[in-house]
Amino acid sequence: MPYVALEKLLNKKTDSVYKLVISAAKRALEIAEGKPKLVDINPSAKPSTIALAEISEGKITYKKIKAKG
Repeated sequence: MPYVALEKLLNKKTDSVYKLVISAAKRALEIAEGKPKLVDINPSAKPSTIALAEISEGKITYKKIKAKG
């Protein structure tokens, strides 16, 4: 995967690097456990690289949930 600027990876509504890292880490773990890839990428790419590619193409998003209580 070629270099992708951080600005392209961050969501325009909430530009939080923390949320980006958590989302990428969770998705990379799913990929490592065998979930299907959502992008066409080199099969030998690492799960973290695949997760970032999915985020940059808009295939992965996150949803804020309300805390109970």
